[in-house]
Amino acid sequence: MTDRITIASWNINSVRFRIGIVERFLTEAQPDILCLQETKVIDGDFPLKAFERMGYRHIVLHGQRMHHGVAIISKLPLVEDDRLDWQANGEARHVGVRLANGLRLENVYVPAGGDIPDRAENPKFGQKLDFLERMTQWSHGLNGTPTLLVGDFNVAPLESDVWSHKQLLKVVSHTPVEVEALGRLQAANGWVDLGRAFVPAPERLYTWWSYRSKDWTKNDRGRRLDHMWASRDVAAAATDHKVFEACRSWLKPSDHIPIMTEFAL
Repeated sequence: MTDRITIASWNINSVRFRIGIVERFLTEAQPDILCLQETKVIDGDFPLKAFERMGYRHIVLHGQRMHHGVAIISKLPLVEDDRLDWQANGEARHVGVRLANGLRLENVYVPAGGDIPDRAENPKFGQKLDFLERMTQWSHGLNGTPTLLVGDFNVAPLESDVWSHKQLLKVVSHTPVEVEALGRLQAANGWVDLGRAFVPAPERLYTWWSYRSKDWTKNDRGRRLDHMWASRDVAAAATDHKVFEACRSWLKPSDHIPIMTEFAL
């Protein structure tokens, strides 16, 4: 028997402030599971009732006051797995669960890394690289476990993942050192990049646009910072992948948009 499951991921940039558009997305897209990043709320203040009213009764949280925070919201039963400290400082940037069918689902919010792409001048950039290295070591140990890794990776790896490869080569999120670090992470488990599996490069594919632009649609200076990576067996079960670009124009939007993949598992 094959079950069709849809899993979405979204850096919401404050779940309480943007609960209206989260509810709209859940109503329109109807994912079975939604992974949120940058929830910016402690677990005790998370708006559980709003999700429960919509049928999402299985919720796993890893929150933090005013900063970071991740959550997995599900219509399907979840077995809580872990909260890994890849930042090595206690920040709430990861939560992982298992589904009843054995799929491991890992939700991550990689640090942005500050503004200067130099470890010596900018400790935040070094923390980002170290975070990716810890994820790489973890990936080496998965040993064939069916896994889906989703979230805001804060790296746009391909030239076609940004509005201008040339102009962003020295801008954090698209520098060669970050791209190389992400490449090592991908190789560590043979991860399949589902976004580019369904929308092959060099086709345009963005998930983030800065708030600094008065009209994000006019100059379209986007970057693909949000990703879904699957182990090869899970990737083989992926049947559809959607990018919800229209959400960037909704009332009080996040600077990120949701992405969603359907699986026949």
